[in-house]
Amino acid sequence: MQRTIPPFFIAVICVLLAMVTIQSGASIAKQLFPLIGPEGTTALRLGFSAAILCLVFQPWKAFPPLGQRMPIVVYGLCLGGMNILFYYAIARIPLGIGVALEFTGPLAVALLSSRKKRDLFWVACAIAGIVLLLPDMSGAESLDPVGVILALGAGACWAGYILFGKKTGNQGSGGMTVALGMSVAAIVLVPYGAINQGMALLSWEVLPLGILVAVMSSALPYTLEMVALRNMPAQGFSIMMSLEPAIAAMAGFIILAELLSIWQWLAILLVIIASVGSSISATKNDA
Repeated sequence: MQRTIPPFFIAVICVLLAMVTIQSGASIAKQLFPLIGPEGTTALRLGFSAAILCLVFQPWKAFPPLGQRMPIVVYGLCLGGMNILFYYAIARIPLGIGVALEFTGPLAVALLSSRKKRDLFWVACAIAGIVLLLPDMSGAESLDPVGVILALGAGACWAGYILFGKKTGNQGSGGMTVALGMSVAAIVLVPYGAINQGMALLSWEVLPLGILVAVMSSALPYTLEMVALRNMPAQGFSIMMSLEPAIAAMAGFIILAELLSIWQWLAILLVIIASVGSSISATKNDA
């Protein structure tokens, strides 16, 4: 008798693979920084990602009318800002810490939408984690304060990406919306990267890695997440995604040899606890 794999198990594997691929892609992207900088790496990622997503979803077949395009434009600008600010941040601070600080964006969206007093505990956890990650200007191994600010800025863009992503929800499928948003981001940031890095972006040493980053950081994880969402509850998906800062820290350690202190691991754990708690609370509020 042939056994079938339970859909929930497939969903769990897809979420884990999505997180691993996106953080491995970020680690590979960081290795490109000495060659083409964060702006050049962003240009390649967004450019190739937009091309792949447009080929797959063909958004021109359901292009929104003129009066409904502004939310998609803002959504795309937030997506682009999130990408380049995050890359600028991890050029200065470890990958795991950058992801933990960036998580303040979706955390803020989730927690500010709640009015229940018990959610103050999750706010406290998030604040405690951020405080532990704030740079100690007197320490020899302190975090770069500019990197911390850039990561928080990426988090703010992530919050905008979520909010305006919801506003575009009625303007076609999720895949088409992401393809259009990625195209807006590419239109703005590909020229910026090209101006800063010039012909270095077309180097055969760089192009294959740029395509790999685009696939691992955008196209592949987005596809895996879509499969996961069809086979597991939204709450379970959100809770699993909350593990991303820890996976980012592990990817930074394995691929980039980035070591974190015990306090920095504790800070990441607090952010994860806040993210899991807010996901559970948000589901209860919607019930």
